[in-house]
Amino acid sequence: MNRVARAIVLAVSILVLSYVSMAYVLARTDGDKNYRALGVFTEVLQHIQQDYVEEPNLQQVTSGALHGLLESLDPRSSYMSPREYAEYKQKLERGAKGEIGAALSKRFGYITVVAVLPDSPAEKAGLRSGDILEAISKFTSREMSIGQAQNLLTGEVGTSVSVSVVRRARHRPQDVEIVRADLPAAKMQVRMLADPDAPASAAIAYVRIPSLFAGRAEELKARLLQLEKQGAKKLILDLRDCAFGANTEGIAAARLFVASGTLGSLRGQTVPTQTFVAEPGKAVWKQPVSVLISYGTSGAAEILAAAIAGSQRGETLGERTFGSSSEQKLLPLEDGAAINLTVANYYRPDGKSIPDEGVEPGVVVRRAVADVPEADDDETPAAQQPEPAQSKDDVVLKKAIELLLAPAPAAKPDKKTAALKVGAYPQIS
Repeated sequence: MNRVARAIVLAVSILVLSYVSMAYVLARTDGDKNYRALGVFTEVLQHIQQDYVEEPNLQQVTSGALHGLLESLDPRSSYMSPREYAEYKQKLERGAKGEIGAALSKRFGYITVVAVLPDSPAEKAGLRSGDILEAISKFTSREMSIGQAQNLLTGEVGTSVSVSVVRRARHRPQDVEIVRADLPAAKMQVRMLADPDAPASAAIAYVRIPSLFAGRAEELKARLLQLEKQGAKKLILDLRDCAFGANTEGIAAARLFVASGTLGSLRGQTVPTQTFVAEPGKAVWKQPVSVLISYGTSGAAEILAAAIAGSQRGETLGERTFGSSSEQKLLPLEDGAAINLTVANYYRPDGKSIPDEGVEPGVVVRRAVADVPEADDDETPAAQQPEPAQSKDDVVLKKAIELLLAPAPAAKPDKKTAALKVGAYPQIS
C-alpha cells in the first residue's frame, strides 16, 4: 500500500473511530444497544487492523463481515458485493433463463438442496432433497449465501455448471456436471386410486403438485371440479418436495379447500400485518382430503398445508416441512452492493411462525430411502444411483389411502338418545 492510500485509510479510520467514540458515549448515557453493538464491531475492526499477523485487506474483511451479518439473521437474507450484484443485474438484463431446477437453503454452513423439480437438469443429474453442495463452479459453498449460489447456478441455456455433492454415508464429495436449461412448467399428476370393485363412496383421487407458480391455483380448481364429476369422493393432495412458486398462490389454493376461518397471516416489522381468511364462494372441494408433506415441502406449499391442517379440513401425513415461508426485499446500497433482506414471515392459523416451526404432520410416516452405494462404489455417478424407494413402495401414500378408507368411528349416543331407541321397539320376553 503506497503512502497516499495509507493516508486515506488512516483518515477514514479516524473518522469512523470518532463516530464510534461518540456513539459509545451515547450508548453509556442513553443505554442504546444499537450504538453499543456498533462500538464493539469497530473495536474488533481496529484490533484486526492493528494487531493481525499481517496487514489485512480491509475491503475483504468488511465484505466477509457483511455476509456473516446478513446470514446470521436467517438463511434467506444475504449480502451481494458490488461485483456480485453487478453480475446479477447483467444476467437479468441478458435474460439468462438457464437454470438447474433446485430449491436451495443453508445447512451446516453449506448450500443444501431442499427439493428438485421433476424432469429438471438437477433431477436428471441425480440431485435429491437433503444433498449438500460443498462447491459450486469450483467455489466452496462454505459461508456462501443462497443468492450467490443461485447466481452461480443460473446462466445461458445449454451451458454447464459443476457442483460437488455430499450425500449421507459418502466419504468424499462427488463432482457432478449439470447442463442448464429453460425449465418447462412442471405438470400436476392427477389420477384415480380406488379399486374399481370398491363402493362408489370409497373413490379416491390423487393430485400431486410439484410447484405453485402463478396460475397453478386456477389449474387446480379445474382439476378438482373435473374429479368431482368423475365421482371422486376423497382426495390425496401430495405436496412432498413442492418448494417452488409464489406464496400468494399457496393462499389461493387453500381457499379451494377451506370455506371458513383463518388461513394464516403475514407479519413483519415494517410490513403491515395481513390476515388471510377463507372465502366461502371459492371453496370447490368439500369432501375429505389428506395432505402428504415432507422435508422438501417449503414456501407456498407450507402455507397451503398449514391452512388445511389448521382449519381441521384434512389430515397431514409424512414428515415435518422445511420451514421457509417468508417475503424478501432487494435493497441496493450506495457503493453498488445490495442486500436481500427478509422483511416478513408467514404464520400458521394457530399463530406459529412457519419459518420457525414448519408444519408438523398429524400422522408421522417416514419415507424409506434407498441405500446409497457402499464405500467401494463411491465413484458411482449421481445420475446412476438408485432412486428413492418411495417411487416403488410409497409408504406415505399407502398410509393415506388406509386412513381415508377406514370406517369413521361410531359416535357414542347420549343417554337420552339411547333411551328413545330402547323404547322405540317392542321388547321380546
